Amino acid sequence: MTDKSNFTPDEWKLLLESVMTASIAVTAADPSGLWGLLKESFAGGTELAKAKMDPAANALIKAIVADFGTSEGQRAARDGLKEKFKGSQPAEIKAKSIETLRQVAAVIDSKAPGDAAAFKTWLRQISQHVAEAAKEGGFLGIGGVAVSDAEKATLGEISNVLKLPT
Repeated sequence: MTDKSNFTPDEWKLLLESVMTASIAVTAADPSGLWGLLKESFAGGTELAKAKMDPAANALIKAIVADFGTSEGQRAARDGLKEKFKGSQPAEIKAKSIETLRQVAAVIDSKAPGDAAAFKTWLRQISQHVAEAAKEGGFLGIGGVAVSDAEKATLGEISNVLKLPT
């Protein structure tokens, strides 16, 4: 069973950050205003709650979710991302998020190959749900599309860096 003890502190922090960057990459690809941001943020958090409640969830995913439930885990992810994104514009935030996911894929593939597919698929699923959370390009919820072209492209990039089929 893979858990926190299988990783260095920096690798574990990277795994924690990846859960958030999976959401952030999509949000930064096509910022959709306050309501869209709230819906997309909620969608990312909902995926954490689903994993916590799912008795069949992968052990590594459960360990990550459990660490998010601690102030230490939340602080590590938050502080790491604050430093990483400090002074960045949305396009830079998206690029840095994608790079974080690329690094996570390498760490997971080498340190936890048995859990890699499940973990990377979960990150992709988080991104997908965030992309579907708010309509893009409409006005006050009227019109627009469920997933914008920029979000679709970002989902493709995420799948590529995670080495998942698109």
